[in-house]
Amino acid sequence: MERGRPAPTAMTDTAPETVPPASARSASDNRAVPPASADRAVPPASIDRAVPPASARSAMHPAARAELSGLPLEVAPRLLGGVLTVTVDAETVAARITEVEAYHGKGTGPVPDPGSHARMGYTRRNATMWGEPGHLYVYLSHGIHSCANVVCGPEGEAGGILPRAGEIVEGLEVARRRRPAARTDRELARGPGRFGDAMGLRHALHDGIDVVESAPFGDAVARLELRDEPLASVASGPRVGIAGIAGTDAFPWRFWIAGDRTVSPFRWGRGAAEAAASR
Repeated sequence: MERGRPAPTAMTDTAPETVPPASARSASDNRAVPPASADRAVPPASIDRAVPPASARSAMHPAARAELSGLPLEVAPRLLGGVLTVTVDAETVAARITEVEAYHGKGTGPVPDPGSHARMGYTRRNATMWGEPGHLYVYLSHGIHSCANVVCGPEGEAGGILPRAGEIVEGLEVARRRRPAARTDRELARGPGRFGDAMGLRHALHDGIDVVESAPFGDAVARLELRDEPLASVASGPRVGIAGIAGTDAFPWRFWIAGDRTVSPFRWGRGAAEAAASR
């Protein structure tokens, strides 16, 4: 989830890329993986296309609540390659998720997460995080961007998974209109605030929308689809722009599709580089 109160720099993914600790590794082979620089060489055809081949979404199924009932740290890699579709005022945008971060609330999992919005417990702001899995916790970041988290974990325990980046696979013209500052299509949903803007999600209007049952929620309907077969290779490393120890390799709770050019670059949060150096 985007997390405990986001660090002041947490949303500016246009900043120069910083090399993270060597612990940013591929979960499949344990080799060091660069911090998801979106400038790694991949065929240009994989970006800036309006809609991928039909086969790209053929091996999908609607997400079930049971699939989202595990700890966010366990569920997060399963969202990669999945597709979130949101219809707002009859305009539909769908994004293939390429980067996520896991966040645990107070009492969730064996390790306290100081980067979570729910690290101190239940509040009116984070109430959705404590509810039924499969809803979106939509919150305002820096007073500007609406970010979304897929609520995970048993009901009554707080947890969320923040989609940090994605590739728009449907509704490209709508996303372009919502994100006029994007210089290229790969930047439309590259970063959590941009992702939320491109999808049309708004705090507090859409906080709590259900992506499992896809029931109408005000002016919106949302749906999450997951891959039938999880990705064989997933990269992982520290979360982006999170302050202090929560933004170091003590919490390698960020997962991404290595080599995908929509993935956002790594940046240290306030005090995180110093915390990492002192470990």
